[in-house]
Amino acid sequence: MRIVISVPNSVFRAAQRTSKRLRMSRSQLYSKAVEVYVKEHSGDDTTERLDAICAKRSSRLDPALEALSLEVWRREEWSCCVARSLIAPW
Repeated sequence: MRIVISVPNSVFRAAQRTSKRLRMSRSQLYSKAVEVYVKEHSGDDTTERLDAICAKRSSRLDPALEALSLEVWRREEWSCCVARSLIAPW
């Protein structure tokens, strides 16, 4: 497919030098550059998609699992009073 684009003169000159050095046409160089750019940025929406999924689901533990976890914490011997105070409210 043919397209027309505008690029700054400095980019054009750099592309011209690079295409000569790599022994490829400017069209091939621009095509490859766009291909690489698109591949690098194709996952940019991953965080937004995961956030949307997480927003629909609760992040709370199952109550039974939470109770078991807290019981394990309570039974653990702590060498530090600060760590012990973290579980005291429960």
